[in-house]
Amino acid sequence: MTKLQKLYSTIQNLKELGLELGEDLLIQTEELEKNIIKKELLPVISEKIEPVINQIKRELVLVVDYVPDEPLSVRISRKRNFTEQMEAIEIVADPKIEHNSGKTKLKSHTKSAKTNLRVTLKDGTVIENRFAYETLQEVVMMAGIENVRSLGIFQYGVPLISNTQDNFYNQKEILKGVYLITHSSTIQKREQIEKISKAFNLGLKVEIV
Repeated sequence: MTKLQKLYSTIQNLKELGLELGEDLLIQTEELEKNIIKKELLPVISEKIEPVINQIKRELVLVVDYVPDEPLSVRISRKRNFTEQMEAIEIVADPKIEHNSGKTKLKSHTKSAKTNLRVTLKDGTVIENRFAYETLQEVVMMAGIENVRSLGIFQYGVPLISNTQDNFYNQKEILKGVYLITHSSTIQKREQIEKISKAFNLGLKVEIV
């Protein structure tokens, strides 16, 4: 089992036990996932495509659009500045580290402060619930479920509003058979609300508190 498989298996086990993933754990999980992809998967992909891509005698930017359980989409751009719109991930071989099992001490991580969301409407009404996902849900209901669904907002490849329950990421059933993905950080939830506000000209002021 790879590290990525172990990570997903751990999250799945927590969900099966009925445990809600906390904000700190979500952030750490996302960073760990990104590091595993960067250090283990991307070098392998680079190694596999290099013999093929070397046949091409012009500069290209390959864009791989991957959504779980959907056909892989690969697009080509000849514009070098296309990469400026993407998060740059440099594939650099890390130095080998000799581990001395049993003697290495792990440093504990400093726990970040719990955060929440406060949304202020044009008329001054404030939406601020105990949990950030509840505030996101209230904004979605206010804007209209189908309206928000039509925006095509995704989180980890899962629609923000879905009529299918995902078997991996956390969701909340906001209507019968309608699910809101809540497996995201407070910052990501703020960005989602801001997209909704901009799309429907709601003029919402979104703060992390």
